Amino acid sequence: MTMTVNGSPVSLPHDARVSLLDLVREHLHLPGTKKGCNQGACGACTVLVDGERILSCLALAVQFEGRSVTTIEGVGTPGALHPLQAAFIEHDGFQCGYCTPGQICSAIGMAQEIRRGVPSHVTADLAAPDIAPTRDELRERMSGNLCRCGTHNGIIDAIAEIVSADVLLPEPAQ
Repeated sequence: MTMTVNGSPVSLPHDARVSLLDLVREHLHLPGTKKGCNQGACGACTVLVDGERILSCLALAVQFEGRSVTTIEGVGTPGALHPLQAAFIEHDGFQCGYCTPGQICSAIGMAQEIRRGVPSHVTADLAAPDIAPTRDELRERMSGNLCRCGTHNGIIDAIAEIVSADVLLPEPAQ
């Protein structure tokens, strides 16, 4: 049984109780995905599975056999930052940086949701073919990712810049 993590095949653990978060951090030694609350309440562990955002602390690794997982290490590299990573730097969208990997992965998944027309709690017209990525819409969609340092304004500024520039978050590197 295997899955793909950041473009590389990975054997699933023999122990079916291993969370996806623990597989990534402890078995694959990819420290970017953070263990925050370990209860699905903070979003620090957000990764992408087949382009959709999930909380890796609440998922068992064996659930993702044959699927593609992207962690922050698969989003960009120091020499080739993802546009959203560059925007986070430009807009001071991080302070301590602990939540930043989950914020970035969540924002990429969120942008894909908007692209597919998936409404949120604050979407005004549920029948509209296009959803406007207003600040309220972005804040609502990112509300599951907490930043204890209080850089939410910089985070939303970074996401808004990328979404409005229609660099609409290309698929993460595989």
